[in-house]
Amino acid sequence: MLPHDPLNIIISGVGGQGNILASDLLSRAFCEQGWYVSVGETYGATQRGGSVVSHVRLSCNHAYGPLIPSGEAHILVGFEPLEVLRILREHGHISARVVMNDRPLYPLEALQQQSAYPSLDRLTAAIGQLCERLTVVPGTELAKTAGHAQAQNVVMVGAFAGLQWVPLEKAAFLRPIEETFSGTKRAINRKAFELGYAVGQQK
Repeated sequence: MLPHDPLNIIISGVGGQGNILASDLLSRAFCEQGWYVSVGETYGATQRGGSVVSHVRLSCNHAYGPLIPSGEAHILVGFEPLEVLRILREHGHISARVVMNDRPLYPLEALQQQSAYPSLDRLTAAIGQLCERLTVVPGTELAKTAGHAQAQNVVMVGAFAGLQWVPLEKAAFLRPIEETFSGTKRAINRKAFELGYAVGQQK
């Protein structure tokens, strides 16, 4: 049984971080349980580095519209800390739960020293004040351990699964990964999931 119906999950990041793949893997895992699943995406700038937000809504009863209304997200899976803060301010509430990769992706303005990027400590403190629970995961470092930094999105899927905020067995999350990848990519992404899952279980 879902903790909320609908259960509203947002996956946030920037272009190039694999938002769409992560939402696809999660959605397929949820669909196999017979739940109604609605998925929608919103985009900022279309180039690499622009904001990408995936909305995933689950229900045992019927399909809901794909976009989560402001202030109604229950869970946020975040790939980039500043984006997590921005999305949480818009879509979150004090009872929301957040699992977040700790690696910043600095925007061009910050790299060119035209604007300041807040420290991770400041971002973490601000995010923690806006939600019920914050779990910080070294997603990019774990992905490197698995074999490729880009697998941080699958690490975060694993961490989400390991936290068990949705009543779903581990095998259900692994199945879409096994079906999506082959060869070396399958091995890397399977390991990335397992590393994330282990961290989630420890939190």
